[in-house]
Amino acid sequence: MITTPEHEQFRKVVRDLVEDEINPHVDEWEAAGTFPAHELFPKLAAIGALGLEYDPEFGGQGADHSFTVVLAEELGRADCAGVPMAIAVQVAMATPALAQFGSAELKKAYLEPALHGEMVCSIAVSEPDAGSDVAGIRTKAVRDGDDWVINGRKMWITNGTQADWLCLLARTSDEGGYAGMSMIVVPTSTPGFSVGRKIAKMGNRSSDTAELVLEDVRVPVSNTIGEIGRGFQQQMMQFQDERMIGAYMAVSGARRAIDRTIDYLRVREAFGKPLLANQHLQYRLAELVADTDVLIEYCHAAADRIIAGEDVTRMATIAKLKVGRLVREVGDVAVQYHGGMGYAEDMWVERYFRDARLVSIGGGADEVMLRVLSLLEGMGKR
Repeated sequence: MITTPEHEQFRKVVRDLVEDEINPHVDEWEAAGTFPAHELFPKLAAIGALGLEYDPEFGGQGADHSFTVVLAEELGRADCAGVPMAIAVQVAMATPALAQFGSAELKKAYLEPALHGEMVCSIAVSEPDAGSDVAGIRTKAVRDGDDWVINGRKMWITNGTQADWLCLLARTSDEGGYAGMSMIVVPTSTPGFSVGRKIAKMGNRSSDTAELVLEDVRVPVSNTIGEIGRGFQQQMMQFQDERMIGAYMAVSGARRAIDRTIDYLRVREAFGKPLLANQHLQYRLAELVADTDVLIEYCHAAADRIIAGEDVTRMATIAKLKVGRLVREVGDVAVQYHGGMGYAEDMWVERYFRDARLVSIGGGADEVMLRVLSLLEGMGKR
């Protein structure tokens, strides 16, 4: 991926925002289990970060995917993973299908305010009994005249306690499996919607994650994104955006964690020498640097294909799988090499270790990525 002075200028603007508007507040937001999205998102919108690839008619920047890569890499350098993930939901997880398939009226009412940072949105797919297995969702929307009447529960919803609207996937017919699902914009102010609970998590604590309850929630059928019955297919496309931005952020964060570990080992002495003088530690870190560089280049290659309009399902699957495993390895090494301090909450390392674990679970677990890849390779078919 070739960058220009314009990319580097944007990189600096995002980096400054992360250092000035996110990192100073991370400890407070982590302790609170949430962050003020309605205060932070307008600041991101002011630098054009929330709608980089979207139509300027609805508040987007009309840029290509390379700018999303820059944004994600700089968000990955934040002192926590929770807030960047919440931003990524707004940028590339809850909005792509609406931008691509939604009516002009829907985009004006919901996409444009989201890109301006005036509304916070969530992607509502997972349920208590259906996470990576999207075919298992039970939330149902039954048509009643010109309305959908929606009943069900959604689980693990990022921005769930703050969202103004949901990009919700529900069953709109009695067809089972992958058929008969539709995407529907659901304003959270609608009667019958409630937050069941905010979920306490091992990591990503500054990101509010919720279980949502929908009891006879009535929204217009015109709130359907795209064609009725095409929700699953649209969500599969949206998953590729989710997996790629997640990979960009995570691999950038891994590189920063390696660099911070190296800096620590330069000044931390044991047996009369800096720990970095130990050749075993040097080689282990060099191996992680090599693995990280390979994945950064792989992600950039995938970005080039996205810009060219190619299908990156296979590359997104591999990137998600390999980056998830790498960040876990980086986190483990960072804790080990920081010793007791790595195990204490006083240092950044402990938070990084906890946050990194989600990458192999959220947005499709490792096992799901392996299943997708095996099917793409023709395995598992009779």
